[in-house]
Amino acid sequence: MDIGVVLQTTPPARRVIDLAKKAESLGFSHVWTFDSHILWEEPYVIYSQILAETRNVIVGPMVTNPATRDWTVTASTYATLNEMYGNRTICGIGRGDSAVRVTNGSPTTLATMRDSIHVIRELANGRSVDYKGSSITLPWASKSRLEIWGAGYGPKALALIGETCEGFILQLADPAITKWTIDAVRTAAEKVGRNPDDISICVAAPAYVGDDLAHMRDQVRWFGGMVGNHVADIVERYGESSAVPATLTEYIKGRKGYDYNQHGLAGNSHADFVPDEVIDRFCILGSPEQHLERLHELADLGVDQFSIYLQHDGKDETLLEYGERIIPALAGERVAKR
Repeated sequence: MDIGVVLQTTPPARRVIDLAKKAESLGFSHVWTFDSHILWEEPYVIYSQILAETRNVIVGPMVTNPATRDWTVTASTYATLNEMYGNRTICGIGRGDSAVRVTNGSPTTLATMRDSIHVIRELANGRSVDYKGSSITLPWASKSRLEIWGAGYGPKALALIGETCEGFILQLADPAITKWTIDAVRTAAEKVGRNPDDISICVAAPAYVGDDLAHMRDQVRWFGGMVGNHVADIVERYGESSAVPATLTEYIKGRKGYDYNQHGLAGNSHADFVPDEVIDRFCILGSPEQHLERLHELADLGVDQFSIYLQHDGKDETLLEYGERIIPALAGERVAKR
């Protein structure tokens, strides 16, 4: 299993770049960031510097959306970074949350998301695409390669991802919900003739290595509030008696609203409705041994990558524990000579 990290592009940008460099030095495979250009600094500018100062990590947004950027500009940005730094980008994409809501917009439709995936993928992989009545190509991008990984929770979003994407991003680490979503993605892929095993599975959630459970819970309670935004959309669309597991939808009944000024912020004031039980299911907290137990459980379900949302007060310590104890343990013992 690969281990990645998800960072907010909170200023100073130098701190984000330094955390990315530290993650690479500790064996992390991916550096993802939020993409919300009003709340935080512009991620693609920071990606250029991360890529310039690292050698191996793959970099991209978790997640971008089809609404706030022209799709051809998005594709050109990836292709440019790939030309500069050797195909080390990845595109996580969803319908949109904070980036569109802060500007008084709404998430896009799944049909728009599907169309954007096609346009971005074709152009960023050096191929031609029909766009607004013309066939267009990035003539200088023939060597660029880009995978698109879709994020979602609801049945129709999961089906779209299985039908179109190279990877699936689930933003929570509950094993039961993970199994349900992976099964839905793989079933959709198989129905359209794709090999479901070709779809990479990424689970992303806060992880905190420590022994003060109450403190750790308070530091990551924001995550249940963030996930609740998407769950509320699902309940509105499908109702409370749909095929969506109650373990995903039940907890938002106490939700009273959301302040995007505190989006992804530890200790925010609008996630009090999130119970400890949900935090313990959605996140990974505790000793290295407890982290490994959950990670092995996720790996057995087919998860290829776990990415840590590193929005808490134990950033450096958690990176170090993963680098020195958890990543080596996941790799297993290999000896030079027998």
